[in-house]
Amino acid sequence: MAKRTAVRRAARTSDGINPRQPCPCGSGRRYKACHGAPGGAVDAMVNRPFEGLAAETELIALREFVPSATTPLPLAEPGEREITLATVLPMAAAGLVRADGTALVGLQVQTRSGDVSRDVARAVRWAMTAEPGEALPVVGPAGPDDQVRLQDLLDPAAGLDVTLHEDFSWWLPADVTPTGEVAASLERANAAIMPTARVDAEGVTAAYWVDAGDKAHLRWVRPEPEERLLAALARLSVRGELGLGENTRYAGSFRAHGLLVPVWDLDREQHPREWSEPATALGRRLADVLASVDEEPLDEAERRARDGLRGRQITLR
Repeated sequence: MAKRTAVRRAARTSDGINPRQPCPCGSGRRYKACHGAPGGAVDAMVNRPFEGLAAETELIALREFVPSATTPLPLAEPGEREITLATVLPMAAAGLVRADGTALVGLQVQTRSGDVSRDVARAVRWAMTAEPGEALPVVGPAGPDDQVRLQDLLDPAAGLDVTLHEDFSWWLPADVTPTGEVAASLERANAAIMPTARVDAEGVTAAYWVDAGDKAHLRWVRPEPEERLLAALARLSVRGELGLGENTRYAGSFRAHGLLVPVWDLDREQHPREWSEPATALGRRLADVLASVDEEPLDEAERRARDGLRGRQITLR
């Protein structure tokens, strides 16, 4: 038994991180394959890379779980070329410029940097001046004098005009028919998509309906600090007001780039549009209790509910 305990202790790094656990940078990879890899990033990890941007919650959704979407980037100083932010580009490229000069930057990219905002900003700056037909496979390490971030490039008060796509046919110009390996790659990418729809409702942002196969979910990126949000969710739970209606339940939450993403199980038979009104109502209830938890401490029942919610962490598939 002592030998096994020693092995388990040795499996942790000097920082106390289990190499098999998700990397604290929020990349979604195991620590041993990300910042714990040989030659991994040595720069400081930024826990909340999109903080300060009105589009923070949408950027997190696009990076973490929205499969196929594009949006024009609201640059603070627009140049001659519009930059389109995409969830995924062909070959998971960090950026590309089509033959017609259309520039795209990928958000769901592999990186060892500790600052996603800086990496995307470097791809944006590359796309501004790259020649038509060029591609940026990956963003390399940043030098000490190359610290520009998205916060330096975007209008901080601007939101995102997100367009969801049913597949990845937008990867190619409309007049191009894919063949050979390109067609096979496109088919593989399309096959991996889970149907996703944005929940358009009053006062609701960064909330998405997702069909996971056996059930549907609502994934909602929230901007509040985690402890404050958990307190509000706990108060709603004790009141029996945490659901979205019949045949729904609060499933748990996951953390992404410094924010909490609550998840609800939904009735898969209902159309995504049918969740707009329930989401609006839940948003209003949540706003009310968020104000109350700042003034009224949680009672014993609410504290127990909060502890239970804190332990209900889920894993995306």
